[in-house]
Amino acid sequence: MTIHNTLLAALFACSLAPLAQAQTATPQPGDPQRWYQADSTPQAQLRTLHKEIAAALAEAKKACRLQASAARAACLKDAQDIYRQDMANAEKLRLAAHPRQ
Repeated sequence: MTIHNTLLAALFACSLAPLAQAQTATPQPGDPQRWYQADSTPQAQLRTLHKEIAAALAEAKKACRLQASAARAACLKDAQDIYRQDMANAEKLRLAAHPRQ
């Protein structure tokens, strides 16, 4: 695994952490209550996962832009590849996060 893939995998893992934590986190003042309510249907879970995958791509692109120009193109390509893979496997990821549904 290249450094780019390691960075992108870490960014993806960090972006999904709030999904797992949202059900157990204590609401903070000013936070909307909906942030602390679990998605009740598989469709809602998948919509949320798609948003998280897109946010992970945005974070990865942001990190890629900070790299030297020689490595930037490869980093952006890796980020896009991971995005495509994650979107293609979104249902499997959803089932892994919510095995009962």
